[in-house]
Amino acid sequence: MFRLSVVMLMLGLTGNLLAGDLSVAARIEAAMFGDHRSAENAARNRYRHPVGTLTFLGLEDGMTVMEIWPGAGWYTEVLAPAIRDHGKFIVAGYDVAVPDQPEYRYRLQKRLLEKFAANPELYDQVGMVKFSPPQSASLGEAGSVDLILTFRNTHGWIQDGLAESNFAEFARVLKPGGILGVVQHRAADRMDPAETAEQGYVSEQAVVELASAAGLELEARSRVNANPLDTKDHPEGVWTLPPSLRLEDQDKDKYLAIGESDRMTLRFRKPVD
Repeated sequence: MFRLSVVMLMLGLTGNLLAGDLSVAARIEAAMFGDHRSAENAARNRYRHPVGTLTFLGLEDGMTVMEIWPGAGWYTEVLAPAIRDHGKFIVAGYDVAVPDQPEYRYRLQKRLLEKFAANPELYDQVGMVKFSPPQSASLGEAGSVDLILTFRNTHGWIQDGLAESNFAEFARVLKPGGILGVVQHRAADRMDPAETAEQGYVSEQAVVELASAAGLELEARSRVNANPLDTKDHPEGVWTLPPSLRLEDQDKDKYLAIGESDRMTLRFRKPVD
């Protein structure tokens, strides 16, 4: 991986050349180290493992891929150039027409659109879907998406009472044989998800049950985003750890040494029948 990154930088393979004859993994790596990313975002590659994560979750050429609630667009920065000219990429962002949402949603969606406008050579092919359930709850036509990706969102849906309906919507828009990829801060099994979600964590068992209830089958688990240093008992929940560091300078070195959270990486498939 390191050798490829050095070669890419030496040859200046950015922007339009991401749409060349590189493999999916090579395009992901080129994007994760691209000069369109801030140094801060690129530094988080070590915790989020985009190549291992996206290849495990089944990203392939020719797919229609949908990312649910990209936030500030950390993964969008990788997915958009990696998929560009090799498939269809759709972002399901917050619907700013829906009133009385948390303020950060309006702010993040504005920043995401500004990011797209500032880099049309990377984001000009990105489609948009508005998704702020329960008011704005449709992700589009049934059976239209090959791969749905959601990164660290499930705890919020559990808190808002939307997890069951959201997973059902994912299943509805997936094609038969389509994939749901879930990355989520991981609690211990048999913990009450209603309680752990308040700290940002959800057990694998709870996520599997949500997907199964929606008719999706667990196909594989990966430990690519596991972090055994995460004790999951922090004063401000998962947000105690980087990148949030809610305690600011209090015990900062301790939490930086732990790194980002322990995360499950699960691949579910919609049955063909």
